[in-house]
Amino acid sequence: MQKKIPMRMCVGCREMKPKRELVRVVCNKEGEVFVDPTGKANGRGAYVCRSGDCLKKAVKTRALERAFSMKIGEDVFESLNASIAGIPAEADEGGGEA
Repeated sequence: MQKKIPMRMCVGCREMKPKRELVRVVCNKEGEVFVDPTGKANGRGAYVCRSGDCLKKAVKTRALERAFSMKIGEDVFESLNASIAGIPAEADEGGGEA
């Protein structure tokens, strides 16, 4: 029997995708918003695709702010952008210049 794959909706493009393909952003009880690389931090989560276009769309439509019902600082978007941009860069490290 095949194991069920958990699906989540991207707040940018509004498409359902496997949870592992998305980046999770969390708002905890203290009201802190941060990127959750493990996907297991306590708090309310929202998901964004690992593409710059989806992140831009989520910022433009204020999708994350609506998901958490609060204003989100620029630092959260910067760390999200870094985690999205960092995914392909990690794969390219093997053949890069020293």
